[in-house]
This record gives sequence, structure tokens and C-alpha cells, in this order.
Amino acid sequence: MPGILAALGRVEGGPLEIDLAAVDRIDTAVAWAILRTIEDRERHGLGTRIEGARDPVARLLDTVRSALPQPEPSPQRPVGIRAQLEQFGRSVVGIGSSLREVSGTLGLFLARFGQSLARPSRFPLTALVHHCEDVGYRAVPIVSLMAFLIGVVLAFQGSAQLRQFGAEVFVVDLIAISILRELGILLTAIIVAGRTASAFTAAIGSMKMREEIDAMRTLGIDPGMSLVLPRVLALVLMLPILGLIANVAGLAGGLLMSWIELGISPAIFLTRLVENTDVTHVFVGLVKAPVFAVVIGVIGCRAGLAVGSTAESLGRMTSGAVVAAIFAVIVTDAVFSVFFAEMGI
Repeated sequence: MPGILAALGRVEGGPLEIDLAAVDRIDTAVAWAILRTIEDRERHGLGTRIEGARDPVARLLDTVRSALPQPEPSPQRPVGIRAQLEQFGRSVVGIGSSLREVSGTLGLFLARFGQSLARPSRFPLTALVHHCEDVGYRAVPIVSLMAFLIGVVLAFQGSAQLRQFGAEVFVVDLIAISILRELGILLTAIIVAGRTASAFTAAIGSMKMREEIDAMRTLGIDPGMSLVLPRVLALVLMLPILGLIANVAGLAGGLLMSWIELGISPAIFLTRLVENTDVTHVFVGLVKAPVFAVVIGVIGCRAGLAVGSTAESLGRMTSGAVVAAIFAVIVTDAVFSVFFAEMGI
């Protein structure tokens, strides 16, 4: 019978009548086939009705009809100025809510850090060492390679422009100031944001999906002390070290390309680097590292704690954490740049 009904569903013409007067009972498979036939014909604008269904058959049809999944209405795009303003307002409120949650996670980190200073026995030293290895030691190869190539590119592009004015030797100053003051720590923070913020979100989010965080609270273990504090503090400790490594690797790349492209020997490069580069540039770059670390760690942990009970939520929050962390790092660096420019540093 389901095969016959499937064939009837493709028959075009006038209204189709399904006569069930001689049917005493049917099973759910036949009821489902009848309802699907009616649904398919109505989708193509063809009428269908059931005639003569006895009470048991009619009740089963109603039961199966109520159990069928209902199609979700397609979302209507807002139309008009009022709808656009409403959508913009909702976006602003959503951004404000996200900032409030990030501020709450930052407050949680600071509170747990203060508690650990007051009671050192509660400090999660083992977790801190583990996360320092994960976010610091394992990130050294990619950070070093990235900074080395940035130094090579700066030297190559700078030499091509400065050669027109016979000022090739100033490529050393260009490389030193660019890497030590801005690019070294900024690109390191962006690499760490993409690598570590997603890892924090995925780790904490998967624990929340499996209700491990609820189990920790049941056992009297504070998730803020065990999950948030060691991760953010590990970033605060390791990001300045990664920034120093990036500075050295970037200067090495610039030295190598200057030697190959311009014939500036390593001795001349190092001499000009020491004589003409103020140590202030190094401190200006490194002072940003702890702030970048707190921003990246707090955003990653907040996104992990906000994960729902589905894998879709985990994936959405992980990608969102990476985007938000990189955006926050760039905005913070811009604020630092304006501040140092106004202070004359």
C-alpha cells in the first residue's frame, strides 16, 4: 500500500479521495504513508481528502499527524527603517552583554588570584606548569618562524625603497623599531590568540558539555581556581618570553636579509642596532604583553564557560573566541600606540 500511495502522490489532476470505509485498522507505517501523500500533494497545490475513515483509523491518523515534525517557518528578513534600527539595537545589546560577561570572567580571575596569594596552599601549581608548557614552550617554533620571516620581509621591502635614496643603512633602524616596538609582540599575540584562545574554549567547553564542571562544583572544587586562574596566569607569564623570542628571531631574519640583499655585514648591523636603537622600544613592546595575555586568556575562558550542551555551540564559541581575541588584541594595541604617542614615548 505505501508504494501505491507514493504513486498516487505523483498523479496530477483534480482532488484525490482516499476511501478508507472498508478498512478496519491500519498500522503506523500505512498512516505515515497516507499523511506523507497528502503533504506531498498539498505542496504541489493538489487537493487530497480522506473519506469513510472509521474511528480507530481516524484516531491513529490523528496520533501520527501530531507526532510528525512540523516544518519551521523561514525567518523573515527585517524590512524598513524601524526593523533595521531594531536589529541594530539588538546587536548593540548583544555586544554589551558580551562585554559584561568578559568583565565578569576578568573579575573571577582577579578574585581567584587574590585568594591564591592569601592562601598559597590553594594555588594550582601543577596546572600552571602544564599550561605554561602548552601555551609557551610548544608555541616557540611557530612564533620564531613567523618572526624570522617578518624580519626577512621587512629587510627586503625596506631595502627596495631605501635604495632609491641611497639610504640602505637605515634599514637597520626600520627593522629594529618595527619589530621591537610593534610587530614582534603584536604578531606573537595574534598567533597566540588563534592558537590558545581556541584551545581554552574547546577544553573548558567540552568539560561543560560533559557536565564535568558541575561535577567539580559538587565535589567542592572551584572551577575558577582550577580552570581559569592557571590558564590566564600561564599566558601572563609566557607571552613576554615569547615576545622576546620573536624579537630575537625577527632581528635575525632582518640581519640575514640585509647581509644578502644590501651587503650589510652582521658586525655593522649589530653595531648600528646597539648605537641607534633606544632600549625604550623594547620596553614599549614588552609592556603590552601581560595586557594582551589577560585579554586573550579571559576571552578564551569566558567563551568556554558560555558553551551550551551541543557540539554546534562548542564550534560556534570556539570560532567566536578566536575572532574576538584577535580583534581585542588589535584594538588594545591601537590604544597603547595612541597612549605612547601622546606621552611622547
